[in-house]
Amino acid sequence: MTISPDSIILLQWGPLHLTATVAYTWLVMALLVLVSWLVTRRLSTGTGMSRWQNLVEVLVTGMRDQIRQVSRQDPGRYLPFVGSLFIFIATANLLNVVPGYMAPTGSLSTTTALAICVFVAVPLYGVVYEGPVRYLRHYVRPTWLMLPFNVIGEISRTIALAVRLYGNIMSGTVLAGILLSLTPYFFPVVMQLLGLLTGMIQAYIFAVLAMVYIASATSAHEAQN
Repeated sequence: MTISPDSIILLQWGPLHLTATVAYTWLVMALLVLVSWLVTRRLSTGTGMSRWQNLVEVLVTGMRDQIRQVSRQDPGRYLPFVGSLFIFIATANLLNVVPGYMAPTGSLSTTTALAICVFVAVPLYGVVYEGPVRYLRHYVRPTWLMLPFNVIGEISRTIALAVRLYGNIMSGTVLAGILLSLTPYFFPVVMQLLGLLTGMIQAYIFAVLAMVYIASATSAHEAQN
């Protein structure tokens, strides 16, 4: 049973090979770009908005409200990054209903890359919001002896973020495979529905945790100063 798209090699040129993880990641990105272009090419501010525009506005409004609740700040500066994380992960997981497709989020390399994006974004937002000196003071509070522990905390948080998403997606695949071998007719349908629900929940959790980490690098630092 294949539980990770990393093990599926679609094309190979000598030492170079194209895995299903990379191919499906490109597929998700291309699909999102195409849908974004189709939805936004005829935007309307009047009453004659299309159903797709209404759907996008509901999605964006919902993400803005969630970001505002988590950060207690204006969501405009965080929406592009956090919203992109949520939409990418949710789309990648929802496409599991397509036969032959495997979510790239079932690969540890993909979830690690997403977690690294959060790892880089947290100090960037903190530096932009607080300035480099005030932000870096956080790592030496209440004493310089806390510097290595704070750095280790940042790294371990990133590892946990990557492993959490990977573990949940991979465990769903394993469980579906086991049930498929036991009862090949009924359980696959149920597991498919549960997999879609789990995929959406994991996308939401990942985006919320990313926002929590970013908020801790901005509003928390301001309170300490």
